[in-house]
Amino acid sequence: MSTENEGNEGTTAQAVPSVPSAPPVPAAAPEGAPASPLVPASPESSEATATEKFQQPEHPSQQPERSNDWPPPQPPQSQPAGSWPPPPAAVPAYAHSAGGDGGPVWGAPGQLPTPGAPRKRRGGGLVAAVAVAALVAGSIGGALGYWAADRNDSNSSDSTTVTASSPQDLKRDPGTVAGVAARALPSVVTINAQSGDGEGGTGTGFVYDKQGHILTNNHVVASAASSGLLTATFSNGKKYDAEVVGRAQGYDVAVLKLKNAPSGLTPLALGNSDQVAVGDSTIAIGAPFGLSNTVTTGIISAKNRPVASGDGSGGSNSYMSALQTDASINPGNSGGPLLDARGAVIGINSAIQSTGSSAQSQAGSIGLGFAIPINQATNVAQQLIKTGQPVYPVIGATVTMDEQTGGAVISDQGSGGTPAVSPNGPAAKAGLKAGDVITKFNGSAIDSGPTLIGEIWTHKPGDKVTLTYKRDGKVSTAEVTLGQRKGDN
Repeated sequence: MSTENEGNEGTTAQAVPSVPSAPPVPAAAPEGAPASPLVPASPESSEATATEKFQQPEHPSQQPERSNDWPPPQPPQSQPAGSWPPPPAAVPAYAHSAGGDGGPVWGAPGQLPTPGAPRKRRGGGLVAAVAVAALVAGSIGGALGYWAADRNDSNSSDSTTVTASSPQDLKRDPGTVAGVAARALPSVVTINAQSGDGEGGTGTGFVYDKQGHILTNNHVVASAASSGLLTATFSNGKKYDAEVVGRAQGYDVAVLKLKNAPSGLTPLALGNSDQVAVGDSTIAIGAPFGLSNTVTTGIISAKNRPVASGDGSGGSNSYMSALQTDASINPGNSGGPLLDARGAVIGINSAIQSTGSSAQSQAGSIGLGFAIPINQATNVAQQLIKTGQPVYPVIGATVTMDEQTGGAVISDQGSGGTPAVSPNGPAAKAGLKAGDVITKFNGSAIDSGPTLIGEIWTHKPGDKVTLTYKRDGKVSTAEVTLGQRKGDN
């Protein structure tokens, strides 16, 4: 873009007086000057000379006179006072190098326009210099382009195209979510449970061992446990019939076994849920709303969260001291693995908190999901595989389910009119009585009966625990050796 007329809008260029036929020259010729020097050139003509495009004037009358020696300086022609431009100096101010060593002159005036031609403004020289530089750059680029084209034409088999590797060649770091999911998905199954009357639902499970045992939630298989149809479908689409080995309603854990289990099953690695920390990354895999092989991510939001959950069928509740996660968990995720960043199972997804649901719709995730700690689930699974029935640790006392008591209150009476504190049971041996309020379990605060049950069930029968309780306003402690109860009845 030219700036020659910048600032002159609305004015008419004045006539420029005639100029000498030859440009001004220095006062004396430098020593050793050539016999027939060329006329000093402007930046434009200097550039043209560099590219061997110096053009001679079209008419001989415009050819500058030449002689063997530099001509003496000529006085400028007289001009009217106040005329523009002023007469040039004998030696332009820019005629010497910055060091003043008499080196070559940069930007010395070259061939001037013919008399009567409009003279360009001073600012136009910068634009012209830029234009010439662009022309030279374009020439160089064109030459390079020609060389490259000629080279390609001479060897048409060469190619400069860069092709990315195909998707199947792209390998993910084993520590990424994609890497963990790729390893875990082949060991996760979608469970379809149909009761005898045709009703059923969808849940998730995962390979527990090479013998074909599948670990899942009790509420996933409860409808088809006694009579019905159970199938497990792997991520590759292969489907296998399954049967219930054992289930624990109170823990909400169940173990299935594949019929005609394929060889080469890969159990998921089991982590240590006791070592999980709030903020650890989590990965949940399941079939939310029937969408098999769905992977979601989040973190551990809390530990030891007391949760009492039910399957809506009116049966007894399940109690857990759960891992809370914000990984998206929805109906259908139940029974699926909750993995840590390494891909080890740290929990079994079991329950969600929701804002409510109706008969026409199921509740969805609001970022409050709960998983059974894998340490507890493993203990239950081993017992179910061994005996087919669960074993629960107990203190031998019945507590109320009221969550507004500030602790777990030992009831005045047990179920069916039995004593609230079992005679010769663990609590009775430790000196506990009806009406006592248990406020701590091994130092952890207890705010209700469900919370106490969830804490007790994280242990095994025979473990020794310390209970803190209040009686008549007095705080006391007692050491209790946990007893056991077999089965859900």
